[in-house]
Order: sequence, then C-alpha cells, then structure tokens
Amino acid sequence: MSTEIKVPVLPESVSDATIATWHKKPGDAVKRDENLVDLETDKVVLEVPSPVDGVLKDIKFNEGDTVTSDQVLGLVEEGAVAEEAPKAQSKSAEKEAAKQEADTKPVQPKAEAPKAAGKTDDLPPGARFTAVSQGIDPAGVEGTGRRGAVTKEDLLNYARAGGVGQAGGARPEERVPMTRMRKRIAERLMQSKESIAMLTSFNEVNLGKVMAMRKQLGEAFQKEHGIKLGFMSFFAKAAANALARHPAVNASVDGDDIIYHGYADISIAVSTDKGLVTPVLRNVERMGFAEVEQAIAEFATKARDGKLSLDDLQGGTFTITNGGTFGSLMSTPIVNPPQSAILGMHAIKERAIVENGQVVAAPMMYIALSYDHRIIDGKDAVLFLVDIKNQLENPHRMLLGM
Repeated sequence: MSTEIKVPVLPESVSDATIATWHKKPGDAVKRDENLVDLETDKVVLEVPSPVDGVLKDIKFNEGDTVTSDQVLGLVEEGAVAEEAPKAQSKSAEKEAAKQEADTKPVQPKAEAPKAAGKTDDLPPGARFTAVSQGIDPAGVEGTGRRGAVTKEDLLNYARAGGVGQAGGARPEERVPMTRMRKRIAERLMQSKESIAMLTSFNEVNLGKVMAMRKQLGEAFQKEHGIKLGFMSFFAKAAANALARHPAVNASVDGDDIIYHGYADISIAVSTDKGLVTPVLRNVERMGFAEVEQAIAEFATKARDGKLSLDDLQGGTFTITNGGTFGSLMSTPIVNPPQSAILGMHAIKERAIVENGQVVAAPMMYIALSYDHRIIDGKDAVLFLVDIKNQLENPHRMLLGM
C-alpha cells in the first residue's frame, strides 16, 4: 500500500516552500520518522519525515520546485523491501577472470592516478564561491555545519591555517540564486527602510561591574544552573526592565493605531549559514538570568542544526543584536517591522575614561538604539538607552528590580 508524503501545514505568514534537498531517491529503503526531504521557507528549513517503514516509490517534485501546504511530495510503498544489488562474484571467480584478462591484455605502464578534485556542487552558495576563489578542495576540509556540511567559515579557517593559498591570479565569479531566507531578509530590510522613519541614538556603557560579577559568581552560577553566565542575559534583563518603564519603545504601529505591549518578547539575533534569524524569548520580564541563558543556548543549538521551528521565530516586540561577536565597534541596526526598536551591542574595548577624577582603563561598549521616530520621540529613545546604561553599570539594581 502506498502512503503519501505531504507538505506540512504552513502557517498563514508562510505561503509556500521550496524543496531544498531530497535525502533519498526512488527505490531507497526508508524508516518511519526518517527525514526524507528538507523544505526551505522564508524563515526556517522544515524536515519532512517518512510516515511509515518501506521504500520510496515516487518523487512528485524535484529540488528547487515550489510547493504549498498539503501538496503530495512523493509516495512510500509501506512494508516493501529495497531491491538487493546483484550478488558479487565469488573470490575464486574474480581471480580467474582477472587472470584471463591479464593473459589477453598487453601490459601498460602504470600511470599515476590523478588527484580527486573535491565536489563543490553540494556546498552552500557562499561556501561554493569561497572554495573556488580560494582554490580549496572541500574534500580535505572537515565540516562543522548541519550534518557535517562544509561551511564558508570552515573553508576560510582552513585557508588561514595554511591548508591552501589563494588561487594564483584567478578572478572567479559565480552567479547563484538567492535562497528563500535571503530573499525574505532582503524584502524585510527594504520594507523597514521604506516604511519606517528610522533614527539611531548612541551611548556607551562601562561593563566593569558586569565583568566583575561574572568573574566572581560565574563558576558558582554554572555549577548551580549548568549553563555559563554570559553577557546577553544582562542585556536582555536590562532591556525588559527598561521596556516596562518606557512603553513607547515596546510598541508597534498597526495602521493608524499604536499597540502597546504589556510584556517583553525579545527577539535575539542569531547568525546561521543561511542568514540571520531572530528566535523569540517570551516574557523575559518573568525570566531569571539562568532561564535566559538556557533559552539562548537552546536557540543557538537549534539554529546551528537547522531545527528552529516557525513558532520559535513568530512574534517579538523588541530585538537585541550583537555585532560585537564579529568585532563590530559601532553600527546602526535596522528595525524589524512591526517592531519599533532594536538594541545593538558591540565589541568591548579597553578605553581611557575619567572616573572619580582619575583617568583609568575600563571595558567600554558602544550601544545603539534604532527606532521608529513616528511613535518614539528622541527623548524616549535617549532615556531608554540611559536606563540600559545605568542598569549595566550597576547590575545589582537589576537584581533588586530597580
């Protein structure tokens, strides 16, 4: 009996999906719940498992095709067994055949086997271009991506470590179509620039006390909660507290109305091989530091493994992005509609500051707030950033709910 493999029901915000990869071909044996095909949407990659044990009988759509909810992707013949390959000849028969061939064939000089060139077809577009432009054979590179895939970062790290040099004098080019996620990111960024009266305000924060607290309590925190005490939990909790005191920053525009959110659902920007995603920490105002760190760690793992669900990415009233992870000293982050503001973190740098009349070196970070000037006045934006600054420079205030 044949069982249909169907596209999962997609939410209203996702109209269709693109077939990214078939992991089986017709005639292959499959097991129940084994992933058969990856579907790429605007936001995440969905895995479609086999509904039964059996053999993949037919594929209705090929890689690159667009599909919608409940469309039939293929058929699995339930309970069937894959055909066995023809039995190999016995060893004695093989030897005899080889002997006869040697007797009738003139002896040829042994030629040196050419080195196998690594396949680049299966690499993501960015990694493929890097392999070509750097002259890297991906077959010799250990992949750290999803299912061991070789990423652009793997190739660059391999080159930096002396694995290969630049392709001598080459000027390679490659035209590749945008992924669904990259298209969606482009659309959202253009929508933000065209529909929002965006402005960015800056401040700087001395993270000396936060770093001292992490040094003093980090080991005990990890022993107690099984997770490291990072910087993001301090920023997330400071943002949640400041959003409660400055509700305009936690609002959104809906037509001619302004919606004020009485909760802090904070989107945390996470970089993946396919682009930037923003999973949502819900009700951060009710979360403790350990809960924030554990949720962020879980999102990072799911993003790296391509396991983020659409529910993980839906909603959000405010966003935090950390360009400092990549060394950014200052930037103007772009608001993610329908949200009205985004907080940008940056690299921590030792700088000379005046403290109690003395010039001292302190770990300083520039912070930026980009906001929709239609509903957030400059005063509100500045006071919000000052609130964040005061909390991070006096982290005990957060513990006391101040």
